[in-house]
Amino acid sequence: MKTIILCGGRGWRMNEETEFKPKAMVRVGEWPILIHIMNLYGQYDYKEFLLCLGYRGDLIREYFFNLVKTANDVEVDLVGGEIKLLTDKMPWDYKVGLIETGELADTAERVLIAAKYIKDKQFLVSYGDDVSDVNLDRLISYHNKQKKRLGIKATITVAHPSSHYGKVWADKRDVVKKFAEKPKVKEYINGGFMVFEQEALKYLRVGEALEDGLARMADRKKLGQYRHDGFWHAMNTVKDVQYLNNLWQQKKTWEQSGREK
Repeated sequence: MKTIILCGGRGWRMNEETEFKPKAMVRVGEWPILIHIMNLYGQYDYKEFLLCLGYRGDLIREYFFNLVKTANDVEVDLVGGEIKLLTDKMPWDYKVGLIETGELADTAERVLIAAKYIKDKQFLVSYGDDVSDVNLDRLISYHNKQKKRLGIKATITVAHPSSHYGKVWADKRDVVKKFAEKPKVKEYINGGFMVFEQEALKYLRVGEALEDGLARMADRKKLGQYRHDGFWHAMNTVKDVQYLNNLWQQKKTWEQSGREK
């Protein structure tokens, strides 16, 4: 099954990181966040990707073009300009489609453009800035049950975000009993990690955000949700970048969970 990843956005709220590179190429540890997202899918043997390129898409192209050379020993002919691979090793066994969707395209249009390269009846869609330990096997299984039972055309993973503010618990005397920095919010939000049927594409429109299409499906009771109570975090600000990098350095990462053996 193929996975569409939306990685054409700039990320204006973290301009110091994204002024010269797309948001999906901001590093967490030694890899861009895009690779972390792909690795989640790779854990579940979903290894075919269609990357929707937009803002500074050339850097994403260069990253994957150069990956073969940087992962291997090479011999460079400085006279003829020839580069010969001396080894044949790659860190990942993925197939990556680099799809130019335009710098100004909205997310629904990006999905529609990439979906032209998908012949399967079902495919996966992900944002390019969220990391999670969501169990993709369970997500897809639940979607298929809801499709059969209720005619659902797409399922989104819903997750608990972290609050942007600290939460305080106090007694009647105003003595603080407990303080939590940025606790999880009780409500669920759209966390991405979506399953789409081909029929879901008819609800998307050029010039609209993907969320407009999801709302259209919801109005017609064709959108399902899969509740994920584990780790989920979006990279929307520089503080988010710092937070995810701290987790990575402490080895408290989303990649330690995932698929059940």
